[in-house]
Amino acid sequence: MIDLTWMAWTWPTAIFFLTIFGLIAMMGVWEYVSPGGNPRFGILRFETTRGDRLFLSLLGSAFICLGWLASTELSLWYALLVCLAWAVLVFRLV
Repeated sequence: MIDLTWMAWTWPTAIFFLTIFGLIAMMGVWEYVSPGGNPRFGILRFETTRGDRLFLSLLGSAFICLGWLASTELSLWYALLVCLAWAVLVFRLV
């Protein structure tokens, strides 16, 4: 096993950051295969690309998880479901 005790890492934390890295890498591949990303105006009334929508969904998910931790004792798995719904809404509407 890999020793993740430096910097107080845990496996869930490592998986979290690997997932973000994977999402950014997949967006890079998607942009390489299909350049441009079809900028569009959504409900926020400013032009966004796929990368902008990914950033907004990740940023919103961070705030959802922080709010979840501050306001409830329920498992973060439920917050993950809320974050996934948030990401779908951002990619569809923004």
